[in-house]
Amino acid sequence: MADNISTGILSGLYEKVYNPDVLSCLANLSSDEVFTPPEIVNKMLDMLPQELFSSPDTKFLDPAVKTGVYLREIAKRLIKGLETVIPDRQQRIDHIFKNQLYGIAITELTSLLSRRSLYCSKYADSAFSVTHFENSDGNIRFKRIPHSFDKSGRCIFCGASETQYDRGEEREYYAYEWIHTLHPEEIFGMKFDVIISNPPYQLNDEGNGASAKPIYQYFVETAKNLKPRFLTMIIPARWYAGGKGLDEFRKTMLEDKRIVRIVDYVNAKDCFSSINLGGGICYFLWDRDNPNKCQYTNIHDSVVSTETRTLNEFPVFVRYNEAISIIHKVISQKERTVSEVVGSRNPFGLSSFERGTKEPQEIKLFSSGGTGYIPVDDIPQGLNLINKYKVIISKVTSEHAGEPDKSGMFTVISTTKVLLPKEVCTDSYIILYTTDSKLEADNFAKYVCTKFFRFLLLQSVSSINLSKDKFQFVPMQNFNTDWSDNQLYAKYNLTQIEIDFIESMIKEKLLGGDNNG
Repeated sequence: MADNISTGILSGLYEKVYNPDVLSCLANLSSDEVFTPPEIVNKMLDMLPQELFSSPDTKFLDPAVKTGVYLREIAKRLIKGLETVIPDRQQRIDHIFKNQLYGIAITELTSLLSRRSLYCSKYADSAFSVTHFENSDGNIRFKRIPHSFDKSGRCIFCGASETQYDRGEEREYYAYEWIHTLHPEEIFGMKFDVIISNPPYQLNDEGNGASAKPIYQYFVETAKNLKPRFLTMIIPARWYAGGKGLDEFRKTMLEDKRIVRIVDYVNAKDCFSSINLGGGICYFLWDRDNPNKCQYTNIHDSVVSTETRTLNEFPVFVRYNEAISIIHKVISQKERTVSEVVGSRNPFGLSSFERGTKEPQEIKLFSSGGTGYIPVDDIPQGLNLINKYKVIISKVTSEHAGEPDKSGMFTVISTTKVLLPKEVCTDSYIILYTTDSKLEADNFAKYVCTKFFRFLLLQSVSSINLSKDKFQFVPMQNFNTDWSDNQLYAKYNLTQIEIDFIESMIKEKLLGGDNNG
C-alpha cells in the first residue's frame, strides 16, 4: 500500500515517538485493564538479545494484546534493525508485519485498538493500513469464545464462575483464547522465538466483586509450554508469597533456572502510575537455552538494588536483596519461629461482623467496630483460650496490600493488643501468642512492636492478609524479659548497614493501633 501512504509519513511513523504518545496516555488512565507504558515495554525489550531485531526470521507473539504497544515497539526496532537486510522500506514493513509480528487480542475492542496502533488502521485490509493483508484481522486475531463450564459451575480452563460469566452475545465473556484451548500452538501454527505480554491479572470471583481470582499464571504457564526461545511478561508480584491458587505457580517459578532476570517494583505506581496493585509488580525474562542464576533487581523508594540470586533459597521469595544477610543471621540461631505458635484462623468462631451488646456480660468482645459484650454460651469454639492472656493483631496489614507509604516506609501491623482473661475477639484478628503469664504477654506484645519483628514479617508479606506462615522468619524469644530493637540487633550481630536498612524501612509503632478497644 505504498501508493496510499506518503514516503515521508512512513519514514517517521515508527522512528518517532510523539509526545504525548497516545499509548502513554492510555497507560495512565484508571481502568480495569492495565495498559503498559511504552517506556516499560522498552525496558522489557532491552533484556532480550538485541540481535533478535536484526534477523528477518525472528517471530514475536503477544498473546494478550490490549493497545498493541508491545508489537508497535518491536516493529520500530525491527524496521531499524533490518535496514541492511531488506533495504526497501515498504518491503521491509510488509515483511515485518506479515511474517514476524503476531498478536491475540483479549477483547474485540482491544483488537481494533491494537491494529490501529500497529497498522495505522483498525482493519488490516484497509487502504489506510501501512501494509496490506487479504483479511481485516491481519496478524492480530480475536476469536470470541465462551467459557467451558463443568458440573460445579466453574470454567475448566480459568475457573471463572458460570453465574458471572455465562453471558449473552452483547457482553464480553473474558474467555481468553490463549488459555482456553488445549492446543495453543495451533492458533497460528508456528513456533515463536519471543513471547511477550502484559496478560490480564484476574477475574472477579463470586461475592459481588469483593474478591478476585488470579489468572495471569495461566498465561505464563501456557507460554512456557510452547517453549519459545525467550519469554518476558509483566505480572503482579503477589506470586512471591503464593496463596489464592498461586502456591504451585510460585513453586515452579522459584525452581525454574531459566528465569534469568527479574525486575521488581515494590510500589506498582512506580511502574503503572494510575493503579493500586497491592504487593507490587514485576517483569521477568525466561531464557529457554541458557539456564542460570537470576539477576534480580528490586526497586523501592527510588532505591535500586541488583543481585544474582538463587530464587528458591527460601519457601517464599524474599524481594529485598538487603534482607538476605539479615535472614541468614537469624535462621543460623536455629530458634523456634513465631509461625509455630500463631493460632488458627478465627480462634473463637466469631464473625468479623459480630459486635456483641453494650450491656455488660461475662465476656468482653473486641471487634473492628470497638468493644461489646457477649455471653460465653455464644462462643462456639476456643473456650480453652478464654481464661488466658492473648496477644492479638489485626488480620490485615497496616498498608494497602503491602505497598509502602509516601515515604517508602512500612508499619506492617496496625492493631496490637493484649487481651486479658475473659476477653475474646472476632475474626478480624489473629492470636499470635497465648500464656498464663501477664508478664510474658506484655513482653511478647512489645516484641511485636519492634522494627526487627515487623521487618522480618514483611519479608513474607505480599498481600493485605496476614496468616500463620507469614511469621516464618520471626524467631521466638525468652519473654520473661522484654526486648528492644537495640538488644535484638546486638543478639543477631547485625551490621550498621543492616540496622540502617531496617530503620529506613520500618516505622515506629506503639501498642494499640486503629482500634484500642
